Amino acid sequence: MGRFAVNKATGEGRRQRAEHPRRALRRGIGIGIVAIVVLGAAALLADTLVAMRAEHSLSKALLDSPRLSYDPEVTISGFPFTSHARAGEFGGAVITARGVSVDCPELTDCHAEMGATLGAISVPDGFEFQPSDLIHTSSAQAYTRLDSVNLGRMLGIIDLTVNTPAPADRAGGGGPADGLLRRTSGVLLTGTVALPPVNRATDVPPSASMYPGPTVRVSVAADLSVDDGRLRITATDFYRGPEEHVESDIADDLHAYVLSRFSTLLGPVPMPWAITPTEATSEGSDVLLIGDTGARDLRPDEF
Repeated sequence: MGRFAVNKATGEGRRQRAEHPRRALRRGIGIGIVAIVVLGAAALLADTLVAMRAEHSLSKALLDSPRLSYDPEVTISGFPFTSHARAGEFGGAVITARGVSVDCPELTDCHAEMGATLGAISVPDGFEFQPSDLIHTSSAQAYTRLDSVNLGRMLGIIDLTVNTPAPADRAGGGGPADGLLRRTSGVLLTGTVALPPVNRATDVPPSASMYPGPTVRVSVAADLSVDDGRLRITATDFYRGPEEHVESDIADDLHAYVLSRFSTLLGPVPMPWAITPTEATSEGSDVLLIGDTGARDLRPDEF
């Protein structure tokens, strides 16, 4: 039965139907679902804010390292983050620090990118990191990345470019679509070098393209390796492959000289936590030194 309602203004009445029980049930369920979604979103937002705060504190702790001038980017894995932080245990962490100063012959403005991927980590306080904290990790892969500009400065070839050629049977620049991300041999280097005779009394500019004497711009194929923790670049021949490159006529007696300008053993390059590099590889237009280590304790201020 419905309820009978009277209009106070007119005195007329009408019967109101009672809400159907099923409709009321559906409305209650809908309200409950909305409440659960809202509470879940609020919990997720709160957890995300806690994670951002902890990652920021680790970034600031890493900035205490004398090598760093800018806040590194930090990502700590673990969900829900608050539970992992409370236990002081995380699935891992990724650190990227840019603008790190490196030694450069006759130059003072060479920079590199340093980074590390840590395995499972244990920390004293998962909510707040300190520079002197001991972070125990199950593994660490560290790298130092030199882009073509800074590598060129270290070689004395400012206009140097680096390219990772695709496989011989595929066109492209060695990117993911070409099935090749990195390469240790046959790396394409292009740059301008001064040709002899070089007037030693003349201050040869870092870029041979500004040298008043004879120069040549060439492309060479080079191999990358690690020699006693240092990057060795060995130019093996002039590049004549499918990638975009420069071809120049060079006298036979100058071949060895030109190739030698692209060959070098660089000085020590800083690595995260002084992890010794064991591999050198190109990646697109960059060159990387890579080192791995097993379980060890790390301090943020020693990055």
